[in-house]
Amino acid sequence: MKKIEAVIRPFTLDEVRGALTAAGVTAMTVNEVLGVGPRSAHRDSYRGLGYTRLMPGIKLEVAVPDCRADHVVRIITTAARTGHPGAGMILVSPLDGATRVRTGEQGEAVLF
Repeated sequence: MKKIEAVIRPFTLDEVRGALTAAGVTAMTVNEVLGVGPRSAHRDSYRGLGYTRLMPGIKLEVAVPDCRADHVVRIITTAARTGHPGAGMILVSPLDGATRVRTGEQGEAVLF
């Protein structure tokens, strides 16, 4: 199993979620986040002090079987692409297990 974490621009969430749902990925966690990337850093000054402004984003997390990870990354990339710096980032990491709390069921079956 793989855990896919994507930080995307807020206005792309509906398109990303729709594309994932159409591909059968219906379970996801979504959070509002603040962050800065290497190309999207905005330097501002307040009362003579410089600071980097954090930009709003959406963090989307999904867990998928290994065989679907590349496809899901392509879906997110296509739906979230803006062509501008700060469009987002996708991280993929191994997932050792998953458990459905309600039933105690474990493994890939809990992902669907």
